[in-house]
Amino acid sequence: MITRKAPEQIAIMRRAGRVVAEMHEECIRVAGPGVSTAAIDQVARDVLERRGARSNFLGYHGFPAVICTSPNDVIVHGIPSDTVVLAEGDLISLDCGAIVDGWHADAAVTIPIGEVDEVSRRLIEVTRRSLEAAIDQVIEGNRLGDIGAAVQGVAEGAGFSVVREYVGHGIGTAMHEEPSVPNYGPARRGLKLKTGHVLAIEPMVNAGAPGTKTLDDGWTVITTDGARSAHFEHTVAVTADGPDVLTLPW
Repeated sequence: MITRKAPEQIAIMRRAGRVVAEMHEECIRVAGPGVSTAAIDQVARDVLERRGARSNFLGYHGFPAVICTSPNDVIVHGIPSDTVVLAEGDLISLDCGAIVDGWHADAAVTIPIGEVDEVSRRLIEVTRRSLEAAIDQVIEGNRLGDIGAAVQGVAEGAGFSVVREYVGHGIGTAMHEEPSVPNYGPARRGLKLKTGHVLAIEPMVNAGAPGTKTLDDGWTVITTDGARSAHFEHTVAVTADGPDVLTLPW
């Protein structure tokens, strides 16, 4: 069922979103060469505890951490580990979520570790721009397909590919609600956006082919060709005044 949220409910989601934004800020601050992804996860745990929020990732279908850490050719759902240590020239996606008073927020960002190659730099920038283009389409009366078409246009227009198997989603009292929000497809198709819809929009863009493979841990999703991938996400509400991004800092 696709639900519409009242203004007071969106206000609580914004509180959760600000916790997520703080998680990103603190994780980005510590991420660097020689730092393990487990150490970054601990920083995110500290933010949740300090803000009195709960993790919507920890224990989700058995997931063992509060964030997903996805370096280089990992597209999504990388598990933080003491044995995965960042190095100069890596890129890493940090996917964070939080629950406040029963309401969820979810966002992701991809960052370079030190100096990265030109392809990685462009991949990060293009994926970020594809999210911005998608958010611009979160307007009452637009269609769900307008969001995916915006992502696809930016990403493929730059020579990259869009992941098909993993998509965005509705969000509210559960982390994953209807509808699914693909990052591809024709404009002017699908659900008509209305005030109160809240969507987690999350382009996943590969430098190579769009294919994916899940590792034996049942979580970590990698590119089939070993090319790098980037992931950006925001939780966005449809309002009468246009898109309202709920996962921004104070």
